[in-house]
Amino acid sequence: MAARTRRHGAAPGARAGSRRRRLPLRLLLPVLVLVAMMAMLMLRGYVHSEILADHRVQPPAATDKVPEKILEGGPVIDTRAGRTESMSVPDHELVLTFDDGPDPTWTPKVLDVLKKHHAHAVFFVTGTMASRYPDLVKRMVDEGHEVGLHTFNHPDLSYQSKSRIDWELSQNQLALTGAAGIRTSLFRPPYSSFADAMDNKSWPVTEYIGSRGYLTVVNNTDSEDWKKPGVDEIIRRATPRHGKGAIVLMHDSGGDRHQTVQALDKFLPELQQRGYQFDNLSEALDMPSAHSEVTGADLWKGKAWVFLVAASDNVTDILVVGLAVIGTLVIGRFGLMLLLSVVHARRVRRRGFAWGPPVTEPVSVLVPAYNEAKCIENTVRSLMSSDHPVEIIVVDDGSTDGTARIVEAMGLPNVRVIRQLNAGKPAALNRGLANASHDIVVMMDGDTVFEPSTVRELVQPFGDPGVGAVAGNAKVGNRDSLIGAWQHIEYVMGFNLDRRMYDVLGCMPTIPGAVGAFRRSALTPIGGMSDDTLAEDTDVTMALHRDGWKVVYAENARAWTEAPETVQQLWSQRYRWSYGTMQAIWKHRRAVIDRGPSGRFGRVGLPFVSLFMVVAPLLAPLIDIFLLYGIIFGPTEKTIGAWLGVLALQAVCAAYAFRLDRERMTHLISLPLQQILYRQLMYVVLLQSWITALTGGRLRWQKLRRTGVVEAPGAIPTQLRRVTNDQQEHVR
Repeated sequence: MAARTRRHGAAPGARAGSRRRRLPLRLLLPVLVLVAMMAMLMLRGYVHSEILADHRVQPPAATDKVPEKILEGGPVIDTRAGRTESMSVPDHELVLTFDDGPDPTWTPKVLDVLKKHHAHAVFFVTGTMASRYPDLVKRMVDEGHEVGLHTFNHPDLSYQSKSRIDWELSQNQLALTGAAGIRTSLFRPPYSSFADAMDNKSWPVTEYIGSRGYLTVVNNTDSEDWKKPGVDEIIRRATPRHGKGAIVLMHDSGGDRHQTVQALDKFLPELQQRGYQFDNLSEALDMPSAHSEVTGADLWKGKAWVFLVAASDNVTDILVVGLAVIGTLVIGRFGLMLLLSVVHARRVRRRGFAWGPPVTEPVSVLVPAYNEAKCIENTVRSLMSSDHPVEIIVVDDGSTDGTARIVEAMGLPNVRVIRQLNAGKPAALNRGLANASHDIVVMMDGDTVFEPSTVRELVQPFGDPGVGAVAGNAKVGNRDSLIGAWQHIEYVMGFNLDRRMYDVLGCMPTIPGAVGAFRRSALTPIGGMSDDTLAEDTDVTMALHRDGWKVVYAENARAWTEAPETVQQLWSQRYRWSYGTMQAIWKHRRAVIDRGPSGRFGRVGLPFVSLFMVVAPLLAPLIDIFLLYGIIFGPTEKTIGAWLGVLALQAVCAAYAFRLDRERMTHLISLPLQQILYRQLMYVVLLQSWITALTGGRLRWQKLRRTGVVEAPGAIPTQLRRVTNDQQEHVR
């Protein structure tokens, strides 16, 4: 996974091609993944009658426009080719019909009873259920039963337009084709009853259905099994009088049908002994089969439909599992952060707490710099204000904007400038490490400023001889913009609260490049700063853990850094961080099976980092996807309530983190918007990192543009300082 890269530049011939390849990976693929997920959810919602379903039922209307012979005729109505006819089932013939299936629980039981007693029936299936359970439809056909249409979403067709009726029929047929390779000419309207219940609203629908080639089948004997009146009552209502033939209405779906199954097992042999036959409709009316075989492209369309429906259910099930996982991770992480942050704060803030003897010896501060002309003066002056003795080493990594000249022109004592050809940040740090005069080495970025107490606070944990590195408290200096405020929340709530948790767990994953300190005697055995990954700070921290050193967090060692100010810059930075973290995890993967300190970190630290820094951010958008779906199509109130509950938990964590860092709570106003928009950006960045990793792509280090506006609180503004210096020079 790891790919050696330099901080700047790429092969000239490959640069344009690389840019062309990265654009689709960065934008197209993540968008396609999101669109595919939403499409699967929409398809599932459609098939489960959560989308486009119409549950209105027409009240009874007048019947003066319905032909008298239809109202007084049989339950089979034929309006095909302009006909207006009805038919009845002959005496001692019973056509059992089952509506609303197939159901995965009750339809197999109904089929088993019919097979046991050698009876046939007609199943009027909905497209939604047939699409979801195609094997049951195929079993119906294979066992000699007939299948009829009951629309796709079970709407009252008297409310629907002709185009919607055609859609319901065609989608219902598509499901049948995909399930059993057939079409049918039988149709039963939802909410239908006896023929004499036909009225001025339903009759035009029946005429139109006939014009489309369908035979409408209602019933003349209703078992009312859906009321669950008891087995004997179902049998009584389903039994015709005086040996008459009948079309009997029953149900194999729509709820608990155990009474239907029990009644059927008793009803069939009783009436067979009385001379009744149980046939499908075509057999009972001695007419050609209602089924016709489908071949060619139409068959494959049906199969494709059934496949997509199954895929949508499977994908949705996976997404639900993913949602459960991310919910558990989010709640678990917040719970751990709150609990262990309290433990950490009480430990380091108790009266008389000390890491060990006070650390007073001088330290070396390494400042790797590439084109930091706008920032470097603020950085160096902040170090010169330190209340701890320091040696400052600025390593100019091939800057082209005069960074080194600016530092040299300042003429400050204890400040050295080392120039080198551009070789990347790890090489610059190693160069500075080789020239450092002291064992304790502080590392910072060229765009960062320290408070006077930062270095002193940062090195105190080295009073414990087991501490090999210390993470400082990095803060966003340019937090006035919306993007800056979001990053400020992330730094305080995410990074620093996380570091308290990881400190207590003994598996700190990253020493921030903006503010960290190391023992040179700890770095030397592991080879110093490695350029194997793009996250050299994470890489070296993991290596120190594996070598048996403790890595801790110094909350009062505050450093102010300039965060990206545009989406593009933020994207570039987080892409590098995410990809570099994956590289570091992959590089140190063998720690999971190691013994000793390496094994302890591998079995505690790596899983935590993988879950909380890779898996959780990747799955986090599921919360927003289901939020959007639930608001539009699902139980809106419950969905919003659940999301607000998660947001409230996040707000509690954020407020506690801000309180620990003594930050103003006003920036938390943008927390809800951050959770909706910022998370999506981080998701796409992480997804792109996954794609880059899985495809073996290479990523360049991308330099962020700096403005030099960040200064330590209480410092004299650079512009004012320059004016004052100019005035003093004029007086002299």
